[in-house]
Amino acid sequence: MGRRKQKTVEVDQLDYSDDDSVDSGSTAISDHVLAHETESVDSQEFTLEKHLEALYEKRGSTREIALAGLVTAFEGHVLLDFIQDRCITLLHQYLGSLKRGSVKEACLSARAIGLLAITGGTGSNTHEIMGESTPPLSRVLISGPDAVRIFVLDSLAVVTFVGSNNWEETEAIMKVIWEIIHPKSRSKAVVVAKPSSATLVAALCAWSFLLTTLTGWRVDLDMWTEMISFLCNLLEKGDRAVRIAAGEAIAVIFEIVIAGKLSTETNDLENLEDVPSKPKWFVYLLSLKEKIISLVSVLAMEAGGKGTDKKCLNAQRDIFQKIYDYLMDGKLPETSLIVSKKQGVLTTSTWTKLIQLNFLKRFLGSGFLKHAQDNELLHNVFHLIPHAESNLSSSERRIARSSGDRMRTQELKKDRHLAQLRKGALLFNSPT
Repeated sequence: MGRRKQKTVEVDQLDYSDDDSVDSGSTAISDHVLAHETESVDSQEFTLEKHLEALYEKRGSTREIALAGLVTAFEGHVLLDFIQDRCITLLHQYLGSLKRGSVKEACLSARAIGLLAITGGTGSNTHEIMGESTPPLSRVLISGPDAVRIFVLDSLAVVTFVGSNNWEETEAIMKVIWEIIHPKSRSKAVVVAKPSSATLVAALCAWSFLLTTLTGWRVDLDMWTEMISFLCNLLEKGDRAVRIAAGEAIAVIFEIVIAGKLSTETNDLENLEDVPSKPKWFVYLLSLKEKIISLVSVLAMEAGGKGTDKKCLNAQRDIFQKIYDYLMDGKLPETSLIVSKKQGVLTTSTWTKLIQLNFLKRFLGSGFLKHAQDNELLHNVFHLIPHAESNLSSSERRIARSSGDRMRTQELKKDRHLAQLRKGALLFNSPT
């Protein structure tokens, strides 16, 4: 905190030109705004420190309040400065709450771990976060209550997405998640309870999200055809939310596995000629695709009955129409989202990016746009071009904004002078 105050004084001591001194009122306003911003940052850091200290308390309700405060702060801000020297300390306290706390505390701590990983982003601590958190998270996923398992699934997906160094690490976590989706695929030595509908949806979303990171790897055809077959069954038996999640997983598998890795055999996947000469796996995959297209077509046009949740039904129709268009014609889904005036529009044109966008939007909630603007991880994922100030530290951004205020004041004075020379003219153009 003392360091921040020193930097603020430095701003006041910068050498200004004579022109700067003319508009002392504007400079005073800028200095007031700068001081207010510095005070706000210091106040937030003080509050966060108090929350961190409260995590050491024995009373569970005290820890819950502290976790809730930290979760809210990390959702709405990219707190890189705060975690710089506290990352692993925070992680250990979160893991302690996950193990010893109530259901509510465990849910909050699991979410806090995921937010810590996203905040760390491309930094050096993210692999350590993954290494230390995935074993306890995986244990809770197998034996914990459903309410906690949903938060753990999100957290596992995020810490792996951010911290994994290779496909083998990601694949190991995907296997754990798949065994929640399909309990019978797990070794009989450990019994996994059948997931609730909400847990199944969370598991499917987490698994699909990690699947989008697939790059160079070995294709196990038996494994993938078995997975597609199981997901196909969910399209028939699952409730609406489960169907949507299963459909998205199928779309990502076809985009990455079928189109990307099996192109030599599947260039003529639509062609029924010479099917007998094709490998057995190809014939089976072709029949699976035909079945999926038939199911997807029905789900894209499903009629709503009395008492139907129209919002959920419309979401189902929309997603399955996109899947149908992709499987039939290769048409990829296109989406766009305005991030800010400075950074423009985030666009996606593949299933991979659409799934990543949907997952991170849901995980970050109302904080997604703030992270899209300021978080280097999201810049890399969605190829966003950060504003020039985004690469500066907090103090450097404040100095830049203060300097910018003075420059804008000088420009306005110049414009006013020109206005006096141009009688009756409207001289200010709207900014482009």
